[in-house]
Amino acid sequence: MSPAGALWRAAATLAAPALPLWLARRARRGKEFPARLPERRGIARLPRPAGRLLWLHAASVGETQSVLPLIARLRESRPDLAVLLTTATVTAARLIGDRLGERAADPERSGLLPGHPWLIHQFAPLDVPAWISRFLDHWRPDAAGFVESELWPNALTALRTRAIPVALINARLSARSFARWRLAPGLARRLLRAFALVLPQSAGDAERLARLGATVSPPGNLKLATPPLPADETERARLAALFGADPVWVAASTHAGEETQVLAAHRLALAAVPALRLILAPRHPERGAEVAETAAAAGFAAGRRSAGEDPDGPVWIADTLGELGLWYRLGLGAYVGGSLIPRGGQNPLEPARLGLPVAFGPDMGNFAEIATMLRAAGAASEVADAAALAAWAVRLVREPAWRAEAGRAAATAAATHAMVLDRMAEGLLGLLPAGEHTEG
Repeated sequence: MSPAGALWRAAATLAAPALPLWLARRARRGKEFPARLPERRGIARLPRPAGRLLWLHAASVGETQSVLPLIARLRESRPDLAVLLTTATVTAARLIGDRLGERAADPERSGLLPGHPWLIHQFAPLDVPAWISRFLDHWRPDAAGFVESELWPNALTALRTRAIPVALINARLSARSFARWRLAPGLARRLLRAFALVLPQSAGDAERLARLGATVSPPGNLKLATPPLPADETERARLAALFGADPVWVAASTHAGEETQVLAAHRLALAAVPALRLILAPRHPERGAEVAETAAAAGFAAGRRSAGEDPDGPVWIADTLGELGLWYRLGLGAYVGGSLIPRGGQNPLEPARLGLPVAFGPDMGNFAEIATMLRAAGAASEVADAAALAAWAVRLVREPAWRAEAGRAAATAAATHAMVLDRMAEGLLGLLPAGEHTEG
């Protein structure tokens, strides 16, 4: 073990007695489910399913959304395979049931998914050696896959010690993270060489990971291969009737400090298109009340979806989880947030798959290659500020031929990467041992 790895192991062990208090504080703030806090210490209340078990870890909402279609493809290829999916956030836990149509699931109390008995959700244990060991002792996965940039030293060490093969899928390493990892090259090399398979998102990620010591496969982005976001067609028709003939645009996955600019853009656009309506969907739905206050300060009395209020006015706040596909299907085009402020942007492919013209701000570092691809295809526009965003929203209404062409280009660009899903599924299945799982 490298000196940095040994230091991390010691620090995590020393911190362990205080971590339950930290977790309890998070639970009081709504960031953990109180009934499931033991899972964060590696304590499981569900039995391990029989047969081969693949452990996949997807930290938050974006990673979870991208990995669910991969899980479906894995199950299609191996009907005998069970999957343990861990996440680190409550929003991701809720998303799983929503995406799978699991109306009977109760993510606040259990990781069971009654309609998918071969798929179990757990909250990931914190990277404390004893807690990781307890987790692995119970679940005994035959192979594991971490999504994007999850590099936990103690978990990887424990997997290597138990000879459990592990993959880093849809691997992402930003230039900023690369610079930090270069300060501990021995630890980085040791961690990355623990992966039997590294599937990078992009050529840039592949180059940075290789320089730190990883053996990488050809790049391919899992987010490029996911199917369109779902939507309830009955509800879409009902809301479309409420909007009537009024043109609608969507500002999705916005963050604190960004809604002010979006609302300013809408105010400017209304001067040109008085009937224009805005669906404002914050990245974190629990911020709905805060966003409503921001709208009120900007002069808009905005109703909230989570409060049961239907659209009635220039601005409607869509502060619910799992309905983004519905909002996109109601709009002429979509601005994708986290990009007019320094947050690296959110996924612009989600509206593109539905044939919508896309706009985003200048900070798209998290999706740089996707943003470049969409701009080059004529599917996306970069807007520098509220005035530019307003001009784009007005163009959606006034130039239907341009809007239709940009939408077609968006759908075409998003559909060219479907093979990534098959390649990643094949790589993960190749890590599983031959034959049936036997108790050890």
